[in-house]
Amino acid sequence: MLLGHGRLPRVLAGGALVVFAALWLTPFVWALATSFQQEQDVASPGLNPIKGALTLESYRTILDRGNIPVWAFNSVLIATLVTVLTVAVSTLAAYGLSRGTFRGRRLLLAVTVSSIMVPPQLLIVPLFQQMLALDLVDTYWAVILPQVVAPMMVFILKRFFDAIPRELEEAARIDGASELRVFWSIVLPLSRPIVAAVSVFVFIGAWNNFLWPFIVTNDPDLMTLPVGLATVKDAYGVVYAQNMAGALLAAAPLILVFLFFQRRIVKSVATTGLGGT
Repeated sequence: MLLGHGRLPRVLAGGALVVFAALWLTPFVWALATSFQQEQDVASPGLNPIKGALTLESYRTILDRGNIPVWAFNSVLIATLVTVLTVAVSTLAAYGLSRGTFRGRRLLLAVTVSSIMVPPQLLIVPLFQQMLALDLVDTYWAVILPQVVAPMMVFILKRFFDAIPRELEEAARIDGASELRVFWSIVLPLSRPIVAAVSVFVFIGAWNNFLWPFIVTNDPDLMTLPVGLATVKDAYGVVYAQNMAGALLAAAPLILVFLFFQRRIVKSVATTGLGGT
């Protein structure tokens, strides 16, 4: 749009996109190359990302020292449950804030928006005390429940629900539909793009969450993949090839999720104004 129309502007725009894509992929390619090398080759000086023979030694070390299948299962289970519960709670809360007429709605909305600015680290101590009081420490629910409350997702969904024409809901109510029926049959089908985008964002956040699962779990069989990989240490200090291999193992599922849902994410951002919220 800035360069105008024609062949030359398209070529310039395409070239700029290629340059930005190359800059974005450079760290990933470097990490991938590092993970397939021996440690002595990685530590040798030089800017060449591949300095020696390629090997799977780093991956074999991580798989031998760590319980990758159990940690991966825990991550999938926790991220899936967090996503399902967060979307369920956030959609209902957002619909109530968007369509509700109860007393204190504005105050509740203000509290929801202001809670977005609260750093999660400030809540670690009270949340841990609460998990202790409920005897949930070292359980799946201790990792899952604190992540279900997502004010940002409530606000995003509320903004989308505000844009849905109320005439559609009024027509359904005239036909005898209850409030829950209107929400389930009218609002949610119209909100599939934003719900899909929120689900992907919540899943990625739950999968990458390291601090809270690290604090609230001590049992190795309950660790998530990021926490479990952090426990696989070497006695000789920092091992770059092994660290890169662990990071790529943890990121691989997220890359697959993004590839499968890329069009849905882009469509939701383009059609719902998510990028401006």
